[in-house]
Amino acid sequence: MAGEVSFKKEIESLRLGDGDTFYGEGILAVTKALLQSGVAYVGGYQGAPVTHLLDVLVQSGDMLEELGIHLETCTNEAAAAAMLGASINYPLRGAVTWKSIVGTNVAADALSNLASAGVIGGAMIIVGEDYGEGASVIQERTHAMAMKSSMWLLDPRPELSSIVNMVERGFELSEASNTPVILELRIRACHVFGAFKAKDNIAPEFSTRHKMKPAQFLYNRLSHPPVIFPQEVAKFEKRMPAARKFIQENKLNEFLGPKSGDIGIIVQGGIFNALNSRLALAGLSDAYGNVQVPTLALNVTYPLVPEEIVQFCVGKKAVLLLEEGSPDFIEQSLGQILRKADMQTKLHGKDMLPMAGEYSPIVIGRGLAKFLAAYGKRSEALENWIKEVDAQGSEVTKALGVALPPRPPTFCTGCPERPIFSAMKILRKEMGPVHVAVDIGCHALATFPPFSQGNSILGYGMSLASASAVASTQQERPVSIMGDGGFWHNGLLTGVAGAVLNKDDSVLIVMNNGYSSATGQQDLPSSVPEEDGRGRGVDIEGAVRSMGVSWIKHVHTYSVSKVVTTLRDALKTNEKGLKVIIADGECQLARQRRIRPAMAKLSAQGKRVVRTRFWVDPDVCTGDHSCIRFSGCPSLTIKPNEDKLRTDPVAYVNNDCVGCGLCGEVSHAAQLCPSFAEIQVIENPGLWDRLRNRVSRGMIRLFGGGAEREKIATLVPAE
Repeated sequence: MAGEVSFKKEIESLRLGDGDTFYGEGILAVTKALLQSGVAYVGGYQGAPVTHLLDVLVQSGDMLEELGIHLETCTNEAAAAAMLGASINYPLRGAVTWKSIVGTNVAADALSNLASAGVIGGAMIIVGEDYGEGASVIQERTHAMAMKSSMWLLDPRPELSSIVNMVERGFELSEASNTPVILELRIRACHVFGAFKAKDNIAPEFSTRHKMKPAQFLYNRLSHPPVIFPQEVAKFEKRMPAARKFIQENKLNEFLGPKSGDIGIIVQGGIFNALNSRLALAGLSDAYGNVQVPTLALNVTYPLVPEEIVQFCVGKKAVLLLEEGSPDFIEQSLGQILRKADMQTKLHGKDMLPMAGEYSPIVIGRGLAKFLAAYGKRSEALENWIKEVDAQGSEVTKALGVALPPRPPTFCTGCPERPIFSAMKILRKEMGPVHVAVDIGCHALATFPPFSQGNSILGYGMSLASASAVASTQQERPVSIMGDGGFWHNGLLTGVAGAVLNKDDSVLIVMNNGYSSATGQQDLPSSVPEEDGRGRGVDIEGAVRSMGVSWIKHVHTYSVSKVVTTLRDALKTNEKGLKVIIADGECQLARQRRIRPAMAKLSAQGKRVVRTRFWVDPDVCTGDHSCIRFSGCPSLTIKPNEDKLRTDPVAYVNNDCVGCGLCGEVSHAAQLCPSFAEIQVIENPGLWDRLRNRVSRGMIRLFGGGAEREKIATLVPAE
């Protein structure tokens, strides 16, 4: 599998048993915990920041087969959530994974039905949860979904023993209360390193190796009227009390620090480390989490256990709640619990900390400093650190004369999607602006400079659907962008099928780069079948044509002129209906990971290896930099002009260049200056290469090119 990271070496640690110590990364620890918990089936949809979990599971195929565990790589999150239906009727433990709230939103229908019927076998949803700059899409919380559907939400401290314990206990909690649980992991927790005492892996009682008979038909196990009404009652009269009892008896939430004190802190487990680092700075903890202020770490943030909250707050003047994100669900619940218990403990939270945004160390530090000062525990060390951080920002602004501008993200060097937006920018100068519906994925980076294209982002694979109402109101046909990942996720049905049914007159560009690239090159249905992969080479054109689309064209993305011509034809043709352009170009990261080891191997064997690079002639470059504005490639930058009479810096291609040729293609398609030259770097050159090099050098010297001009003719190293 062409994943972002290969875990083949680390996977062997998943075989460790009782008495062994496991060392590794957080996401590997989660995988080990699943195996120790006796899961019968696992699956999910790839997506950062927990994409590695599915990568590890796929790469652990042999081990899963030995244990009889079924693995499913799902086409979207709804399909993954539907897998958990196996736990409704059977004593099977199952786990699925996807990315944060956006994936949970897609899975909402299946999750609601799952939570209504309840489960017999433990069911766990592992989501990558981040808020603020750590989040990759929308600023929402899984907490709302847990509350809405009455699923229990686990938020373990980012320490391996705690994470593993919450996975194992999470299955027990699910079974004890007949309710699915959600385990949320922030990206730092996924990649934190540590150790824990391993246990033996457990083969499930019923599995692919030990099969079972179909369940007896029981109507009350369906989420269907009229049984949904008693199911709703059971959620709050039976399941929630059972969950609270289990949480309390098994001490899933942790009381840390001294047992008594006039102030205390309540914190979501997932952000405990950030809090602890600021407490340590204030002299109130150490690197090992030995806090000196009474602290309640909520490893289960829903449901809360009123008895635990009351017990913690007894005798305290005030408590500070650290709840990252908005709305303030936990704060509202705590306020209600304290009021019903007629307790006078002052509750602080969003009054001292921001209502929204990531609770980074500086944000937590400021809130903590306010809280400590308000109750006579002022920390000069913490306050001085805050002043130093603020001063550093002021120094940068003072040195630059302006605030440091944010650096926009951009496509990778040589990305096959960049040429499409270069072509669209060229065509925009010719035809004027058109409505562009963009999508989730790498192509969303085109909304940043230098392309600045895109009028809406409505969801993964939803670009064409979002353009449906626009199509009939625009002078020009709207253009929708969709990746092959989004196409298979739901774009084929919600977009293509809908456009054909409603006879929408618009243009769809499908980026066929071969993988789910943004999350680390996981395989898709259309990925080329490989020995270690799960792609099946399903044809995108065939799928689109089967829906009734007749106007379909393929373009190679790096041919900018061809892309411009094809897109112009799609926008100007008299043919009505959906026009589909399939833009073919393999993800450059995946390509480089494939060809670089192969080239290195050939070079080590003394065989001829050719690498392509590009070069800008400084004598021809005018310093206009249109090439940069139309390309935006990170390897295309500027350097001082070698001509003392010219002050404008010239374009320059640095050593990151992968030889995709976009810069030259853009210059040609946009009729810019002819300053780009292609260079071939040859390792282990043959006699013909050496002869041609000598002839080229001689011709340049003969016609007065000079020594400097010989650079572009150097096809081989000097002999």
